[in-house]
Order: sequence, then structure tokens, then C-alpha cells
Amino acid sequence: MQLSDVAPVVEGIRQELAKVIVGQEAVLDQTSVALIAGGHVLLEGPPGTAKTLLVRALAQVVRGEFRRIQFTPDLMPADIVGVNIYRSDSGRFDFRPGPLFADLVLADEINRAPAKTQSALLEAMQELQATVDGQVHPLSKVFTVFATQNPIEYEGTYPLPEAQLDRFMFKTLVGYPEAAEEVQILERCQGGFDAARSATFGIEPRATIDQLAELREAVRQVQVAPAVLGYITAIVRATRTFHLLTLGASPRASVMMLQASKALAVLRGRSFVTPDDVRDMAAPALRHRIVLKPEAEIEGATADQCVKQVIDRVEVPRL
Repeated sequence: MQLSDVAPVVEGIRQELAKVIVGQEAVLDQTSVALIAGGHVLLEGPPGTAKTLLVRALAQVVRGEFRRIQFTPDLMPADIVGVNIYRSDSGRFDFRPGPLFADLVLADEINRAPAKTQSALLEAMQELQATVDGQVHPLSKVFTVFATQNPIEYEGTYPLPEAQLDRFMFKTLVGYPEAAEEVQILERCQGGFDAARSATFGIEPRATIDQLAELREAVRQVQVAPAVLGYITAIVRATRTFHLLTLGASPRASVMMLQASKALAVLRGRSFVTPDDVRDMAAPALRHRIVLKPEAEIEGATADQCVKQVIDRVEVPRL
């Protein structure tokens, strides 16, 4: 697939998602970028803001196999990865894959499962494989995790450790819709739309899993000038010395920002990355990778505010 063919396909995917998701422009933008950049997404927002619906609709648009895993305190790693079952008729063990073996996986309320189960996702998200009883099983070539968590209720939850958070390309904030958008949601429901029945979505497939893999391969062709590479590096390194942070972003953050910026450039009709692309991708790529000092949180500072201040202090290169 040529680089010029990527944007029309992704725009078609986005238009189909808009049939189901009202408003949420930033969420759709970041989902589209992550989809063709090959990154995982952590969706954070209150209940009822269409986080699960978004991933279900996306799987329909790209004709992908979709699996939803409801994370609970008693969920075990074998429940998501799979197990080997002994068959007496053949005298051998057969692997029964878990819900992790799909194209798009929704890890619903991921922070409700204990760390042992959360860590079962680490290998899958990073290596695109799962190991069971010493045997390595490859996952889908477009394997992508969309995880959700509730930012309001923390009782009975297990906060994701930094190592787990670092595997996500984006932390996407899903808020409440505007008043006019909420009215539109009700009008759609009055017209027959039912979030529980995918047959009412009215979605037409716009791509296949093979095409999605080709889209990701095409994005790699985007050119990035040395000055832009230096700009990404400078931003990430600046987070490590920022006075309001106890933990800055890792080198993986630089890689994720680079991949996201390349994908955004393609969606904007360019074959090269500009500093504006990097700036627009900085907040979703960094907000979950930095840790604020306690005194900064007490004063009301947020991760996004810190990222903005860091960016403002880094000189923008001239191309």
C-alpha cells in the first residue's frame, strides 16, 4: 500500500466510527493514530462514556476478531492467556487459547485485576506472543489492546505499575459529551440505535486485518528530519529534570511519540513529520509516563499542565 492511500482508508474508518460515537473528536483522533501506528491505548473516563462501544465498533469497521475481558479481583493469568488441556484420547496436551488471542482486545476495568494478572499482558503487548508452560504462542499480527479504567472509583482497585503503563502508546481521556451531543445521542436511541445490539450500528466495514497490517507498514515510510528527532528527544529528556515531577518519561516514550507523530502526519496528508505533529501527540503519549511530586498534586497541578510547560521550554526546530 502506498503512503498516499493510508489517509483515505483511515478517514473512512473514522466516518464509520462517527455513526456510533457522537462527538469525542480527540478520542477518535487518538484512536485512529494508535490504530495505524500499532500502539495500545488506555481509555480513562467515567462509566457510560462509550469506551467499550468504541472498541466494539472499531472491530466491526476493520473486520477484526474482538474479545472483551472483564477484569475482576479473582481473574487469573490463565483466564486471559489460555491453558493446556490433557486429552485422554490422544494422550497429549492441547492448547486452548484464551481471549487474548484476538485482533482487538478490550481489557475492561484493567485496574480491578491484581498485579499478577495485569503482568500477563506485558509480554503480549510488547512481544506479540504469549508463553504457556514454556511454549510460545504468537498473537495476531495486528494485536492491539484497548484498556479502560474508571478515574473516579479507586476502592478495590490495583493501580497499574509504571512498567505496565509504559506499554501503552496513549492514555486517552474520555469525558462527558456536550449538551447538544447528548441530545443527539438520545435522538439516535429514539431512532432505533441500541448500544447492546451491534446490528443497529449501521456500520460498513472499511478495511480488513490484512489491510490494517499494510497501513501500519506504510506509516513506517514517513520521513523524519534529524532536527525533529532531536526535538522529540529534548522533550522527553526535559521531563526528567522538570521541577514538578519525580519521574520523567522513558526512552520508550520517545519511540511512541515518534510512531504517533508519523501516523498523525499521514492523516494530515504529509509524508514527513513536523514539530506541530510532535506537540499534538505529546500529551496523550506522556501524561501516563510521568509522576508528579506530592506537593504539585496538592497545589492542583495536572500531568497535562506539566507536559505543556515542558514543551514550552524546549526550543522548536526550524525546518
